[in-house]
Amino acid sequence: MITVPTGALEVAMVQAGTRAADTLRDTTAFARRIEDLGYRRLWYAEHHHSPAIGAFPPVVLTAHTAASTSSIRIGSGGVLAPNHAPIMLAEQFGTLAALHEDRIDLGIGRGPGTFDETTARALRRGAGPTTDDEYRDDVASTLRHLLDEVALGPLPEPWLLASSTAGASLAGELGLPIAFAHHIRPDNTLASLSRYRESFTPSRWCARPRVLICVETVCAGTEEEASWLAGPMNVVKAGLLQGRGDIPFPTPAQAAAHPFTAEEKRALTSFRAHQAHGAPDTVARQLTDLVELTGADELMLVTPVHALADRLRSYELVEQHVMSPPPQQP
Repeated sequence: MITVPTGALEVAMVQAGTRAADTLRDTTAFARRIEDLGYRRLWYAEHHHSPAIGAFPPVVLTAHTAASTSSIRIGSGGVLAPNHAPIMLAEQFGTLAALHEDRIDLGIGRGPGTFDETTARALRRGAGPTTDDEYRDDVASTLRHLLDEVALGPLPEPWLLASSTAGASLAGELGLPIAFAHHIRPDNTLASLSRYRESFTPSRWCARPRVLICVETVCAGTEEEASWLAGPMNVVKAGLLQGRGDIPFPTPAQAAAHPFTAEEKRALTSFRAHQAHGAPDTVARQLTDLVELTGADELMLVTPVHALADRLRSYELVEQHVMSPPPQQP
């Protein structure tokens, strides 16, 4: 069993044959259930112009879910700094932290949140991709503006999202806890965490390195069922390998009939080896090994499966078979 706190990343997949409004309804039910199960955090990711992932602003979902729950930490995983004015991020999440004391996280990332260049430019008012220096300035400015919001009360807890050594270095230099996207770039994980720990400078935000690892987790009663449930996301990933972000999120039956190329099968098999897919014993071993390998202080699970019931069942199985119970209060 793992002893580190565990949370969930919500990417709001829009299932084939459903509406975005249905996905929003499911996000509320999902949040309430994983809070009951004892998960520590729930973060929302920023995406745009994708048929598979809802374009729901993390700040809006954070506000709604914080009002619909009572104890779980809620936040962004993340808002993408180049798409937003730093002062607005500070005001929005500072206000949320004042309304929901000690429950709000501000996870900041860099990517555009879309594979469509026109959409990326629209988000940035015609500007091109951000440079390393511009990104650093955006993050540092957001942190400075947060301190200006201190009169509101408790501040949100800032995290820097990273999937590379460059992002890890920035997190270390700014003294921020790091949320590493192992579910996107597992090949970068160990080198990036080493860079983070080497470059870490204590700050008012974080006294020592703190590492959260996000891992794709699909847990089911059997290995075969887990593979079936993971099928739809495999189709989306195959599209991403081709540079396409316009692939809808299919049903498991549709995914089972999808004609993957030999190259796609190899890439998917390699990716899956670094994630946590399978029956409870398999997932328990994979997550335990990942914590030991990375020295993670926390885990965050992302479970992009088709039906809400199957997604919740995955989190229930992890809670029953993988997570250690919280210590008893004296």
